[in-house]
Amino acid sequence: MPWTPTTGEHHSFWARFTSGPLSHCGGQRPLPFGSLADHIHSTSRGSASDGLTALSDQIPAIPPQAVAGRLTVRDVLDLELVAPWGAEVVAGAAHLHRAVRWLHVAEALDVGVMLNGGEMVLTTGLLLAGDERAQREYIESMQRADVAAVVLGLGRAFRTTPEPMRRAAERCGVPLIVLHRPAPFARLTEEVHSRLAHGRFATLDLSDRVRSSLTTLNLSGASLQQVLDEIASYSGCPAVLVNLAQRVLASAGDKGSLSELLRDWDRVSRQVAGLSGGGPVTVGPDGWIVASLEARGRQWGRLVLFGYQGPEEYGQLLAARAAEALVMHRLLGDRDRGWEDQAAESLLLDLASGAARPEQLLARVRAAGLPVNRRTFVPVVVRLLDHGPDGLDDMPELVDRVLAEQPGVSGLVARIGPAGTAVLLSIPYGQDADAAVHRVAVQVHEGLKASGRTAVAGAGFGCSELDELRRSFVEAVHVADAAVAGPPAAPVARLRDVRLRGLVRLLRDEPELQAFIERELGPLLQNPDLLDVLRTYLDTGRNKSLAAQMHHVSRPALYRRLQSIEALLGTDLDDWEQLTSVYVALLAHEAQRAAGPGPAAR
Repeated sequence: MPWTPTTGEHHSFWARFTSGPLSHCGGQRPLPFGSLADHIHSTSRGSASDGLTALSDQIPAIPPQAVAGRLTVRDVLDLELVAPWGAEVVAGAAHLHRAVRWLHVAEALDVGVMLNGGEMVLTTGLLLAGDERAQREYIESMQRADVAAVVLGLGRAFRTTPEPMRRAAERCGVPLIVLHRPAPFARLTEEVHSRLAHGRFATLDLSDRVRSSLTTLNLSGASLQQVLDEIASYSGCPAVLVNLAQRVLASAGDKGSLSELLRDWDRVSRQVAGLSGGGPVTVGPDGWIVASLEARGRQWGRLVLFGYQGPEEYGQLLAARAAEALVMHRLLGDRDRGWEDQAAESLLLDLASGAARPEQLLARVRAAGLPVNRRTFVPVVVRLLDHGPDGLDDMPELVDRVLAEQPGVSGLVARIGPAGTAVLLSIPYGQDADAAVHRVAVQVHEGLKASGRTAVAGAGFGCSELDELRRSFVEAVHVADAAVAGPPAAPVARLRDVRLRGLVRLLRDEPELQAFIERELGPLLQNPDLLDVLRTYLDTGRNKSLAAQMHHVSRPALYRRLQSIEALLGTDLDDWEQLTSVYVALLAHEAQRAAGPGPAAR
């Protein structure tokens, strides 16, 4: 028996769209019902979304498709609710993958001008019966409106599929589904809209949690690595931050997976570059997602998620929110220290501390753009002795410019503390490593001299393997520290150049040396005036006249102070062995004072 909707059903869901002010908009321009539905849905959750969108206007907006629940025409037809209605796809079966943004019940012939695209239009064809031209034009208008599909309920206007509509739908590529048994459209719209709303709210919940977590990190002053670790935790896959030259600035996630990616970074980076440029967020095969990092009209780099396993729209949203957080981190951060500086500092710290395995470091160093094959690595530490008249501290930039002029020599450069810069030089095997380090140091000193500044440089020993770098970095730091107290004549100091002063600085944290200082200088440590006299006396080569002059006292007064020192220490300053012990203890004491409160502080 053919199905005929009841009068109540008809007026509730169809008749209101075929006449009256909504259909003709009071004689004005047709109202796009799709936009109205979207607006009602969005305003109904306004209180939830207002707090989620309070970001800087400088950050690009997320594309709309990343924040919606997703159903396709096929998904709607597969609902259990639809099974009893005898749904049959009579045209456009190749297009059932189309996304359904909304369900729309309408009988008006000109309903197409009122749609916004992506709707699944439900109709009985009441006004189309007996008019083949109107049937064809109706389908054509659905194509122009970019609807997802047309669902025709048989029974009231048509007992079988109207052939003109079927042919037009096949020609226009519009899925046409007929329902052979009575179908309460109200139940279908309620079910589909509920699922769409649930998907949207689930996405908003994810958006809220990700944004809240990353914003909290940014406002607490978290490092770039901490923010990226949180992003990797949410995505459940490796996250890599690259600059526009495809060099890795930071990475987070499973160490094994990261090692595989970075080991073959040349190939991987080319694939990432191929995915870039498709918009703020681009989804590629195998769960690769690339998000552009841009603000103030300038693109800084890209965030890449490798192997995201969740729904595509969730991955798009997650990448977009993560990109927002990274851009905000850069806007809130130290403008004098870009991501490249922070990335180099993090990598040099791991190399110097031995915090990661050599095979992991090798991949990271290569991905950072430093040549690693058949190279000699030499760490160099440069410490400013003064900042010049204008307080400049552009040492990393100066070193980068110097390295750009060195044929074959590359380097990673990063600040270490307020007046220090660390450089890891990568020198080809065919070059003299010592000569290359010397040339770099000479040009750095010349660049500093031009701006009225001076510095000392300390170098470690050359390494052919990355796992040797930790000891070499330790040596370079201690040589540079020792050179600050006694600047060498050469442009760059080595361990042999700092001699005894370098040795005691190398051992300054050893408990045996600390005990030695207490034994040799104990009573003087509480008397800074006499300690200063002893220091001057030894620094002048035991020249009593010069020491007295420097302290603005007479020679007899100086003699009395030296006698007091001998009495307090129980030492004969004319005995070379005893004098040497006191001198070593004094150098060690100065090294500890220069280092600060302890190893942790350095």
